[in-house]
Amino acid sequence: MSLDVEWALRWVRLSADSIAEARDELTELDRQIGDGDHGANLDRGFAAVRTKVDGLEAENVGDVLKVVATTLMSTVGGASGPLYGTAFLRAAKVTGIPDLNAHAVVALLEGALEGITSRGRAVVGEKTMVDAWSPAVDAAEAAAGAGAAPAEVLEAALAAAEEGAASTVDLIATKGRASYLGERSRGHLDPGARSTVILLSAAAEAARG
Repeated sequence: MSLDVEWALRWVRLSADSIAEARDELTELDRQIGDGDHGANLDRGFAAVRTKVDGLEAENVGDVLKVVATTLMSTVGGASGPLYGTAFLRAAKVTGIPDLNAHAVVALLEGALEGITSRGRAVVGEKTMVDAWSPAVDAAEAAAGAGAAPAEVLEAALAAAEEGAASTVDLIATKGRASYLGERSRGHLDPGARSTVILLSAAAEAARG
């Protein structure tokens, strides 16, 4: 089964719901090593996204993701707006088709990661959302290469992202505001890595039906 516009719309709505539910959690995670605004910013952004996609007549998945991108860029402050906005914009550019097969799902995830790294200049090991996104892309590529269905590719990406996010607890931040804490940043889960898991979990859930 391929993933189509209806899947993309379900993903957006589930993301908005999940981010709203996790707002306080993300805020607390960010308060420990950052500005404390990650939860509020993302919640505001995805609430706006939900409004924008209501009644949206999209021809392809990319149309939906482009709306997500532009809305996040215009409504989300801090670092997460530009990062996630660019992620969805790059993903939109490679998904201008009615439905996605397994390899197109990989392209979507790769595009998102490229957007994040081009904007944030982060690499694996610096205690950022890249520590969740990068293994997610690797796992997705491996799953698609092994003949997995699109939904299975997303499940593989989610599992890897969860492991990657968990790994940030033991890392010392060397990027972003958390880097100012130095050694004191160790022992805390990166909020961007956590929100990455939330978004990929929504994508996988949307693909289940």
